[in-house]
Amino acid sequence: MNLIKAGNSWKFATEADLEDFVWANLKELFGLIPLKRQYYIKGQICDILALNEKRQLVVLELKNGEDRYIVQQLTRYYEALLENKPFQEEVDYGQSISLIAIKPNFHRDNFTDRKYSHLSIQFLHFQIMVVNQNFYLELKDLDNGKLSKLEIHHEEREVNEDIPAPPRAIINRLSKCNNSIENEREAVLRIRKKILGFDKRIEEIVKPNSIEYGKGKSKLCAEFYFGNTIYGFQGRPNLFLRLPEPAPYLKQNTLRMHIFPDKDWTSFYRIIHYPRAFISNKIRSCSMYEYPAFIETIKRCAGGELRDERSRICYEKYEKLILSGTNSLEILVDIALETWLKRL
Repeated sequence: MNLIKAGNSWKFATEADLEDFVWANLKELFGLIPLKRQYYIKGQICDILALNEKRQLVVLELKNGEDRYIVQQLTRYYEALLENKPFQEEVDYGQSISLIAIKPNFHRDNFTDRKYSHLSIQFLHFQIMVVNQNFYLELKDLDNGKLSKLEIHHEEREVNEDIPAPPRAIINRLSKCNNSIENEREAVLRIRKKILGFDKRIEEIVKPNSIEYGKGKSKLCAEFYFGNTIYGFQGRPNLFLRLPEPAPYLKQNTLRMHIFPDKDWTSFYRIIHYPRAFISNKIRSCSMYEYPAFIETIKRCAGGELRDERSRICYEKYEKLILSGTNSLEILVDIALETWLKRL
């Protein structure tokens, strides 16, 4: 988990880092069961949805800095969830929805808004404590003073400290993806956070049918394409990553690859390189790489008699994925980000 020094204190480098930590430790911190994160509903994006042991729905909204509108946000989430009642097999809607706001500081306007709201909203203040060179997250309930603490495993890297809220363009596109399932919408927002949090130089570039990420037009690392395609992704978000050439016997260039994820968007099963720009209504030649076949080819070429400079470089670039023994989509995004960094 990445932390940064802020004056005499410490804080999470980004809101995404805070969310990652809370999500991974819901049971330890609150005794909750994870349900969904970055959940999209009626134009709203809930940071974390969870359940307690009695199947009560809990909504957690996280802020890594001052924010005067967290009560209004939670109110909108409450209305959208109560109106649509998602996850009815898991959630008991006979119980009230629990709302929790987690911030490093609360503005007086937050207390005023809560005072005149008919909803019950729990305010939890957090701070990073350092004890014997170990880092801890300390949570304090501002109503009853109850304290809880959990260790943070800290690692340092240069990141973007201020990830902007998703632009209206991406929200509108996701809402119009009629064939898109909830996992895909959540994944788009999760991957977006990961990309923008990787390096402060990464820009978000909105285009008519796509949203690109990188530095300028020539140094891109990722793209969400929302137009129609000929490969069965109509009305759904398409993920493109700039990845190293996966064929160990070819020149090791960086290629624009169409990623085919599984339904849960945690893994992938195929990547495709189109030799020219991706045009949805035209069939063109392409290079298709199936998992795990292309990984086995890389391993075989890099470790056998056919080993040469190209195969060695190819293995090094995909080593993180190879050693993981998985087809993790998150690792594939990591490879794209690391490749982008080296191209600057």
